[in-house]
Amino acid sequence: MWKFSLRRILIMIPQLIVLSIFIFVLAKAMPGDALSGKAGPDVDPNRIAELREQLGWNDPWYQQYGRWIGNILQGDFGESYQFKMPVTELLGERIANSFWLSVVTLILTYLIAIPLGITSGRFNDTFRDQLITGYTYISFATPLFIFALVMLWFFGFKLELFPTSGSVAPGVEPGGIDYVLSKFYHLLLPSLSMALITTYSTIQYLRNEIVDTKQKDFIITARAKGASETRVYNQHIFRNSLLPIAAFLGFEITGLIGGSIFIENIFGYPGMGQLLVESITLRDYSVVTATTLLFGFASIIGALLSDIILSLVDPRIRIK
Repeated sequence: MWKFSLRRILIMIPQLIVLSIFIFVLAKAMPGDALSGKAGPDVDPNRIAELREQLGWNDPWYQQYGRWIGNILQGDFGESYQFKMPVTELLGERIANSFWLSVVTLILTYLIAIPLGITSGRFNDTFRDQLITGYTYISFATPLFIFALVMLWFFGFKLELFPTSGSVAPGVEPGGIDYVLSKFYHLLLPSLSMALITTYSTIQYLRNEIVDTKQKDFIITARAKGASETRVYNQHIFRNSLLPIAAFLGFEITGLIGGSIFIENIFGYPGMGQLLVESITLRDYSVVTATTLLFGFASIIGALLSDIILSLVDPRIRIK
């Protein structure tokens, strides 16, 4: 197990190197830079050109990449030219919001998906199964941003049950129980919207696992020995069907990263996804590269977690 985990961790190193080069080159290939459009009537264009030269933006890309990756290894992501502050401080304000949004979304996803998947699998080909399967088809076919807009309009503007922007109510001081409740209240609708529309894969996978497990020989043997139906489901079918779901935890994390970009911008939630879109619009490349690199790193970590959990669930996949 330790050898398998160490091998997977070592594989991450070239993945991160290729990812960082890919992100940096694409960012540099975007038109303009953080100083584009700054040369107004009162600004000398020659001064803008001098600043680009001083900042090293005219150097070959591999020299710029070497400086950039060297600073990152020292914990320095550079300076935001639009927000006028170090990127590290800017990210620190947003990472916590995105982290808790993802945690709550993940919890809600499993709270919704597991009961529905179990019900659909246990009572397959019944009316309950058809209702749940219909829900998964609808959630699969509905774009996330469309569903999020409907949820925002109905629960935020129409019923006014939830706030429509921000991560905490104005004037609430950090550190108290009111602050924690306000943070949770602000992220509940975005996380619920993302959970409701992304549960279809977990529901369908769990349903299919239960239906498949019910037909296996050891289940037939357990029933032949007189085991009660409750014991057969709780100790044999459910236990064997739920274990593979854990292996998809990492892929759920990866899916949340992409979904958070839409959700945070639609709900005006100040997280990493909203920061990424803002920095692209403002051509703030130091922020663009930093946020994209962190998103990519989180995706690689998610895949690593999935492989490790799957190796625990099914030791046959471990590389000897």
